Amino acid sequence: MTRWGIVSTIKASEGEILNFAAWHLDLGAHRLYLYLDAPERAVFDRLRAHPKIKVVACDDAWWAKRNGRPEKHQSRQFINARHAYNRRVELDWLAHIDVDEFLWPARPIADQLSDLPDNCLCARVRPIEALAPAPGDPERPQYFKAFHLPAPDRRRAAEACFPTYGRYLSGGFLSHVAGKLFYRTGIDGLRMKIHNITVNGQQNPGEVALNTTELCHMHAQSWEDWMRTYRYRMSMGSYRAELKAHVNRDAGGLSLHELFHVIEKADGEAGLRAFYEEVCVATPELRARLEAEGLLRQHDLALTACRARHFPGG
Repeated sequence: MTRWGIVSTIKASEGEILNFAAWHLDLGAHRLYLYLDAPERAVFDRLRAHPKIKVVACDDAWWAKRNGRPEKHQSRQFINARHAYNRRVELDWLAHIDVDEFLWPARPIADQLSDLPDNCLCARVRPIEALAPAPGDPERPQYFKAFHLPAPDRRRAAEACFPTYGRYLSGGFLSHVAGKLFYRTGIDGLRMKIHNITVNGQQNPGEVALNTTELCHMHAQSWEDWMRTYRYRMSMGSYRAELKAHVNRDAGGLSLHELFHVIEKADGEAGLRAFYEEVCVATPELRARLEAEGLLRQHDLALTACRARHFPGG
């Protein structure tokens, strides 16, 4: 049996961490390597008690052994992912994903990975991005937006589905469209980044797409959720100034940092709310446009029941 697992550096509530862990254990993960960026004793102890979880408290003592705590969370992710990869090999494949990302396979992940050729050192899972329920709609099952892989089709569909802001967004996504990788363990010279690996200078050797698995990215599940993380993302995260525009600048592209700055300068929080309503809410109109493009998904992440199976007692 092919053994696979996940490494993640996490700063989240206890419920979010347990949901993430339980979901992937339910899918058949053999091992989870969880690095708690703001460790709390209660959740640390619950995770440590599970036989398939290796948990690390990334406290002052942890970072003191690693030349100090990097300011950027991306750098902390790299360090922790390397640490997990270099541990005693317990897996055949390892994936580096975040606490707001949930794998959704159409068939068992172990079977998909075992089918890959020997020269494939990494396998890519493409994301779908969560949409918030429209007023009056149930929260489950949840709607997601997908995207076309060819760039011309992606641009056309984004502008058709998101009339005001689609021209600025790759596939209408606020988050990444690159997806995340499973990579083989025990490979000398392998170095990982967030969305790619290199092996002795070669990027993503033998890469194959896992087309029967989607990565459900819960990037903006509600207006309140989005605003709670907005300022951090603008300064340090996925909307920070140093990142490139989602679409070609020759076609009028702006980075997300620039786009949100323009919106706020013109209309303040009301402008941001209008942006969110167009791009992130599963209104009947948006669902119809996405469905016409073959880009509407609906999945039921029954996280409460899943958590109860692996972490009973709340």
